[in-house]
Amino acid sequence: MSGIFDQDLPKTPANYAALTPLSFIKRSAEVYPQYPAIVHGFGEQTIRYNWETLYRRCRQLASALAGAGVKRGDTVAAMLPNTPPMVEAHFGVPMVGAVLNTLNTRLDPASIAYMLDHGEASVVIVDTEFSDTMRQAIAQRKSDRPILVIDAVDPIYTGPHNTIGSTDYESFIAGGDPDYDYALPEDEWDAIALNFTSGTTGLPKGVVYHHRGATLAAVSNIMEWDMPKHAVYLWTLPMFHCNGWCFAWALAARAGVNVCLRRVDAKLVFDAIREHGVNHYCGAPIVHNMLANAPAEMKEGIPAGVKAMVAGAAPPASMLEGMEAMGFDLLHVYGLTETYGPATVCAKHDQWEELDVGERARLNARQGVTYHLQREIAVMDENMNPVPADGQTMGEVMFRGNITMKGYLKNPEATQKDLAGGWFHSGDLAVMDPDGYIKIMDRNKDIIISGGENISSIEVEDALYRHPDVLAAAVVARPDNRWGETPCAFIELKEGASTSEQDLIDHCRKHLAGFKVPRMVVFCELPKTATGKIQKFALRKMATELMATE
Repeated sequence: MSGIFDQDLPKTPANYAALTPLSFIKRSAEVYPQYPAIVHGFGEQTIRYNWETLYRRCRQLASALAGAGVKRGDTVAAMLPNTPPMVEAHFGVPMVGAVLNTLNTRLDPASIAYMLDHGEASVVIVDTEFSDTMRQAIAQRKSDRPILVIDAVDPIYTGPHNTIGSTDYESFIAGGDPDYDYALPEDEWDAIALNFTSGTTGLPKGVVYHHRGATLAAVSNIMEWDMPKHAVYLWTLPMFHCNGWCFAWALAARAGVNVCLRRVDAKLVFDAIREHGVNHYCGAPIVHNMLANAPAEMKEGIPAGVKAMVAGAAPPASMLEGMEAMGFDLLHVYGLTETYGPATVCAKHDQWEELDVGERARLNARQGVTYHLQREIAVMDENMNPVPADGQTMGEVMFRGNITMKGYLKNPEATQKDLAGGWFHSGDLAVMDPDGYIKIMDRNKDIIISGGENISSIEVEDALYRHPDVLAAAVVARPDNRWGETPCAFIELKEGASTSEQDLIDHCRKHLAGFKVPRMVVFCELPKTATGKIQKFALRKMATELMATE
């Protein structure tokens, strides 16, 4: 007798279809055509599209791109803030089989030029606020490959509109067919997006996403957040960062509302929550800190129950208290560009709510457990063996499964290195707690080795965040003739605070072993990326220069 696995049961179009987030927008347009999909602006200036209109515009974009010669596998770049064309690009570009390369709007022309060349972009859509940067980038390209430049003119933007393209976005898509009969990918392994890493230690690497991963990352976001139908999501997280953690696709699956915000500002965020009924948003810790520390009058009328998602660093107790005071529910996630943004979540337990804020902050500061549709996460030693789940033994965080990149574009050596042994090697050092939750201790390059002892910069930062006057903290290694390295703390204080260097050093002594206490504290505005992450490479350079001046 033969078993089920021996049966010749074919895979056919009747019982198999490639996973793609393009199926989400089609369903929402068909089922909820008149429900709101896009809101951009305030008051009489507000631009609104429902799901039927958004779907038609995305098909127009795809049709226009096809008419311009874009074909399967081509790259279409977009240098756009969080505006309607950026949402449309997440669907219109893959509808024609092309790959979307979202560009960081804060990068310099040389970096943009490199990305345009490396990704072989044939089209770039650029918001007129960034025209000057794009003009310089195109002039600095080494490739002579022709590139079609399309100007996106946002009527909400009050600055100068310096057009550089051969056409504007609205005119371009007007020439497309709103009923364009696009083809879904036959292979879910097809590339859907290209995202470049920060490139802080060399040239940025081009991380390639596939349709399957984008679909499953989007669905996992919905599951981890219990995201309801028709959620109203505020775009504080840049859509150029890991495709907005795949939330453009997640919102299409839920027929939610994309509330666009081209500039993150505390007043604008609170205005959007009040005027548009926002109930979800994401961001780096700096965004949540900004809101928690905003003036009380700015928060008037804000409803309780807004759900916030934080990644980039663990939320300190002060942030948790500030968010709770506003009635916001904060969820901590963790991931990298190579994992489509978040791929683990600090899943909460009801009994945690009975604990004091300090203990809740300790539990919520962990990076947690794997996303539903990621296969596995582990903390491994140098021999790729799991470390003991004792909350003490450090190892490297590794991922494997659906929500992991295809690899690095045109970089087989880095791809092989970072996917060695069937796992993605994150470069982050962590411990595994007895309950199976991981806690990041540091990046490999951020561990401070002082007198032969390893010091976690994150542990020192956690202690600094306990001080009531600290808004933001970053700790890096400072060269030391005696100890090799010592911790150097860079601090942003809350408005009106006047804490001294000695005050903070004394505060750290109450919470840390003596060798972990910062030997120097520098008060300054911390350098940050466009997504709010603190640029430690810049601070390490500053710390080295400070030693040289002594």
